[in-house]
Amino acid sequence: SLASSAITCFTRGLDLRKGTEDVLCPANCPLWQFYVFGDGVYASLSSICGAAIHRGVITNAGGAVRVQTLPGQENYPAVNANGIQSQVLSRWASSFSVTPGIKDTALEAVGRSVSTARPSTGKRPKKTLDKKAGNKDCKADIAFLIDGSYNIGQRRFNLQKNFVGKVAVMLGIGIEGPHVGVIQASEHPKIEFYLKNFTAAKEVLFAIKELGFRGGNSNTGKALKHTAQKFFSLENGARKGIPKIIVVFLDGWPSDDLEEAGIVAREFGVNVFIVSVAKATTEELGMVQDVGFIDKAVCRNNGFFSYQMPTWFGTTKYVKPLVQKLCSHEQMLCSKTCYNSVNIAFLIDGSSSVGESNFRLILEFISNIAKAFEISDIGSKVAAVQFTYDQRPEFSFTDYTTKEKVLSAIRNIHYMSGGTATGDAISYTTRNIFGPVKDGPNKNFLIVLTDGQSYDDVRGPAAAAQKAGITVFSVGVAWAPLDDLKDMASEPRESHTFFTREFTGLEQMVPDIIRSLCKDFLESKQ
Repeated sequence: SLASSAITCFTRGLDLRKGTEDVLCPANCPLWQFYVFGDGVYASLSSICGAAIHRGVITNAGGAVRVQTLPGQENYPAVNANGIQSQVLSRWASSFSVTPGIKDTALEAVGRSVSTARPSTGKRPKKTLDKKAGNKDCKADIAFLIDGSYNIGQRRFNLQKNFVGKVAVMLGIGIEGPHVGVIQASEHPKIEFYLKNFTAAKEVLFAIKELGFRGGNSNTGKALKHTAQKFFSLENGARKGIPKIIVVFLDGWPSDDLEEAGIVAREFGVNVFIVSVAKATTEELGMVQDVGFIDKAVCRNNGFFSYQMPTWFGTTKYVKPLVQKLCSHEQMLCSKTCYNSVNIAFLIDGSSSVGESNFRLILEFISNIAKAFEISDIGSKVAAVQFTYDQRPEFSFTDYTTKEKVLSAIRNIHYMSGGTATGDAISYTTRNIFGPVKDGPNKNFLIVLTDGQSYDDVRGPAAAAQKAGITVFSVGVAWAPLDDLKDMASEPRESHTFFTREFTGLEQMVPDIIRSLCKDFLESKQ
């Protein structure tokens, strides 16, 4: 094999695996893009080629460099040399030095002809190519909520930043891997950077390093609530179907209440972890609003979502176990919310007593309910069946996997007109619409809309639907008999039976039906 491996402008010391390695730097690397920390002894976070130019081992024409791994240091100084300004780093786990490497003319020619942007054809192109993608096995959108209060102070704040930096590196941030952002909690929360801002660990580390300490009370509850509500929007870079996680770092205790923030986070489908460092002392506990605050704020009080570190010193051994938790996709119990984990089928009365214009109001009503849910192939799903004496499946759960398509399909439903056999229609829907999804992960709901008396028995078919795990809501208009509506509805019947005299009254029911459906969902998950 060749004596040295070609690397890119951005390969860092920590990307190499051997104690001593001969590498070949390409030509024409953009100097201003180099991240170099230290002088002579460089933090392993530094670009190898940048360090080599800084040290005078090579020029910007590239060349062979020998890299020697060294132990970590306390202080890496900032020195300007050979057109590169190195930066200060207070502490890092490992270092390296650079000396002139072995000349290998064949490889040097390869190194020169390769453009600086793409990884060159060396022995290890795989590593650099995958670097951009990141760790695909760890799918997560993570907000680190760091403690910027007077409790922690400037010195421990810096240690906290180092720890978060190490976690960020080990996660394997990349386009197809985890994305991270940082919020600082103090008197008022400050979003430091969003999920969409960086997709490489190097950039994230740099951004974390630049964070300034704010000070103030540790209003962690306020920051947690703000983050759960505002941080994970699609425009801020949150990705559909990827677990949303907030890792709250707490030094000591919070100045405000976390319980409400925990409830809001769960409502928004966010998994809250709390990393507590240096437990509150006995006299401090007297000042805590709620001694059990950790249990109330985390996603589930099952031990998985809370994490304890005795101090901010020597935290390296705590990095890997935390990363493993954050990457356990299947443990994220709070990702499922009523908005993204339900199947809702609408059973629509198309009998002649409804009439064309009222039928339009029914379609508007079901559109408004469907609009509230996150419909996708991995999220919630909607189906519709129209019935008279017969049943006509308008679309099934698998026909449309986006909200736009579902809403457009609802708009295109044509009014049938005919008799009313509600019981038969319920049986048909249980069998043909819910049958294919009965073993799926989503919770099943049936919303029956009718404006009159059914010609057949509704009680038997509704009981069979409920037995099959379907929660039934009955919505009656005009002449629909209350007894029928109650007989169809799931228990408790009051919260599953709705009635209005006029079709125009359907609109006001939408929020109540959604609320009731979400309440059922949450209770089924406890």
